[in-house]
Amino acid sequence: MTVNSPPLVIGVLVSGAGSNLQAMIDAIERGTLRARIGVVVSNLASAKALDRARAARLPVVVVDHKAHATREAFDAALVEVLEAHGVRCVVLAGFMRLVTPVLLRAFPHRVVNIHPALLPAFPGLHAQAQALAYGVRLAGCTVHLVDAGMDSGAILAQAAVPVLDGDDEEALRARILAKEHELLPEVLQWFADDRVEVTALSTASSTPGGRSEGEDSALGARLRVRIARAR
Repeated sequence: MTVNSPPLVIGVLVSGAGSNLQAMIDAIERGTLRARIGVVVSNLASAKALDRARAARLPVVVVDHKAHATREAFDAALVEVLEAHGVRCVVLAGFMRLVTPVLLRAFPHRVVNIHPALLPAFPGLHAQAQALAYGVRLAGCTVHLVDAGMDSGAILAQAAVPVLDGDDEEALRARILAKEHELLPEVLQWFADDRVEVTALSTASSTPGGRSEGEDSALGARLRVRIARAR
């Protein structure tokens, strides 16, 4: 991507408060993320993230998952909205739905999630509570490509935070969330700069520095991800 190239158009899927959405909005306004949020979509009309989107004068669409008979039908409705707004990269920012190959095939290797743990440890819900129960001294967050599994896609980047004596779930959540707000816009800028290189592998192999691997269960192949140097 050159300076004169059109900005990356992002579609953001939300279900909750939207602090990571706000981090993206702020990074775009600062100029550290050269992108445009084309639409913010939620499965819940009550999601607080939609208030953030409206305050930033972003297009907002509600697609109620309960109005669709299957996950695939719901994802098809999402794809229709995202494509209508010219989206090229989809970000799951507190989106509390498992996606299906219908969405993943529409945006191959361009669906991204942020998870509050150092994957592959502690996937799924309540990752901070899982970390505290296990007794780890280091926690953090992961930005990864989304596949049809639970937080199982190829890892793009991670950031670590210490687990301090006396931490409860809320204290650890807040510490991790601050890192999420830094890491997610940084990774999205890699997409804006066309630095994310994804290769499908027929078999597992070693992963040299700067690369990670994950199972793309939607597309039936293992993936190798490389982040190219900035041009």
